[in-house]
Amino acid sequence: MRKGQHRFVAGFLLVPVALYLIFVIWPYIQTFGYSLTDWKGQSQTFAFVGLDNYKALFEDDVFLKAIWHNILFLVFIPVITILLALFFAFMVNAGGRGQAGGVRGIAGSKFYKIIYFFPQVLSLAIVAVLFNAVYRSDSGGLLNGALVKLGLVDANSPVEWLNEPNMVLWALMLVVVWHGVGFYLVLFSAAMQSIPKDIYEAALIDGAGRSQSFFRITLPLLWDSVQTAWVYLGIVAMDMFVLVASMTQNMGAYGGGPDHHSDVMSTVMMRNFMYFGKSGYACAMGVVMLLLTLILSVFTLRATRRERIEF
Repeated sequence: MRKGQHRFVAGFLLVPVALYLIFVIWPYIQTFGYSLTDWKGQSQTFAFVGLDNYKALFEDDVFLKAIWHNILFLVFIPVITILLALFFAFMVNAGGRGQAGGVRGIAGSKFYKIIYFFPQVLSLAIVAVLFNAVYRSDSGGLLNGALVKLGLVDANSPVEWLNEPNMVLWALMLVVVWHGVGFYLVLFSAAMQSIPKDIYEAALIDGAGRSQSFFRITLPLLWDSVQTAWVYLGIVAMDMFVLVASMTQNMGAYGGGPDHHSDVMSTVMMRNFMYFGKSGYACAMGVVMLLLTLILSVFTLRATRRERIEF
């Protein structure tokens, strides 16, 4: 009977596992194979070059700078997004106080949830178009126009947000945070709904304030959700292709300007693959991106692991 059960389960798993191997695992294997060649992308004739492409990566100043930019995104985007999302989720779910001393969200919490989630309805391409208008490097841009009206910026010399080497990364981070906070607010809110109100009410009786309730109750009970959010935001920080390619300019294709100050690994990879015709070299970059993302995921899951709290 047990052998028959194994056959039944194997029959259901055969097709999805086969599809996963064909459409996910096999392309990874192909990419690694091409990374060991001088493939140009336009023909099927190429020569084996071994690890030469990988050696060249560590001598490529543009790619090394792009890795550093990804690291900066990796540090700031998850931290800022998760902190803001946790704060807003706590306020719209448990930040208010009822007339009878109970726990509820602040006034208008349902409206705030809709407003915060609205950016998730927009695709990244549309978000890029919107913020290109916000960051326009003249007084007609939304941000520069507001600063000119306030008298903080001269109309004849507006700030070039996406063309200043020291500002462009922060401008891009702001877009990612604005786009992502609403999704993680909803994620944390859903997890918060499962926390019994009795716990908060008992803390209120003991004299706990909002900050104590957040750090002593909400954050420990939401830690699994925070861990998941950190991994997903880390993967976002390791990509950033759409926003960088859409919002920045460079002498080559796929953005990265000014002078590669906003380049990330994905834009350098696509530029080498599609623009310079160095497809084997670009595949080596893709393999490095995969390894770094896997290392990031494992490290994050282990670093944020703690004892599960049951309630």
